[in-house]
Order: sequence, then structure tokens, then C-alpha cells
Amino acid sequence: MEPIKFEGCNIVFAENQPGYLPLPAFRDKNGRVTVCYHLSFWERSIMLFMGNLWFQVLTFNKPIQPQLPSVRNPFREGKEEK
Repeated sequence: MEPIKFEGCNIVFAENQPGYLPLPAFRDKNGRVTVCYHLSFWERSIMLFMGNLWFQVLTFNKPIQPQLPSVRNPFREGKEEK
């Protein structure tokens, strides 16, 4: 799984930070950050048969921020996740 650039990206987190992969994203004026990941064929096969998505967040022992994983594009008009 790798983060990918998508139409509307306006920021890249960790762009020049050794030890981290660059994370292309869209950040809106309210602070909501959207990231898109591309899954390999093998990863899609595992998801199809196992149905699990593991998600880790590095908090550095700070409070965790709300997360909203989705398989739907939140930028498609009239299709926003609720």
C-alpha cells in the first residue's frame, strides 16, 4: 500500500524528513486532511478474502485524532461520507 498523489493535492507531509515516506494530501481550511492509498493486486486480494483493514496511527503518546477510513472518494459531488 502506498500513498498516491491525486487531483486536488495541496500539501505533502514529511516531504523532506528522512525516515518517513512523503505523504501527499489535501488539507482544507478547517484542518481536515485527506490522503489516498493505492493497494497492490496482492493487497486487494487479501482484502477481498479476509475483509480486514489494519490501520496504525503514530501518536507519540499524544491524544489520538479522529480517523475516517473509507473506500469512497470524498470529493465526488453528492457522495460525501457522513
